[in-house]
Amino acid sequence: MLATTNLWAILIAAIAAWLFGSVWYMALAKPWMSALGKSKAELMGPSGKPSPIPFIVSFLAEIIMAVVLSGIIWHAGPVTVASGLSTAFIAWFGFVLTTMAVNHGFGGARPMLTVIDAGHWLGVMLIQGAIIGAFGR
Repeated sequence: MLATTNLWAILIAAIAAWLFGSVWYMALAKPWMSALGKSKAELMGPSGKPSPIPFIVSFLAEIIMAVVLSGIIWHAGPVTVASGLSTAFIAWFGFVLTTMAVNHGFGGARPMLTVIDAGHWLGVMLIQGAIIGAFGR
């Protein structure tokens, strides 16, 4: 599978997903912080600026997600935009949404936090699936 992985598709999918996350959380910053139950000051580091660590971890996670999603799409059959989108949705629904619902439920998170975060990961998965599918094998 890795021999047929399109590294450009992986990189572009990860970058696009990371940029989507930036836009998503900038647009939903206030409702997200409210659902999280934290203020902007509480999320900032001692320097008054956000730590770069979560942004780095996010990008690395999106690269890994793109590699794994590419493999799933490849094993599912023809690599097309349609197969990329459908595979991404199924993976999100079966693994991401369910995991988040359990973790947020046991963690006592507000339902809106799950909605906002799950919406972000749905967007990430669909963007990656579409890009990987568009590049083909």
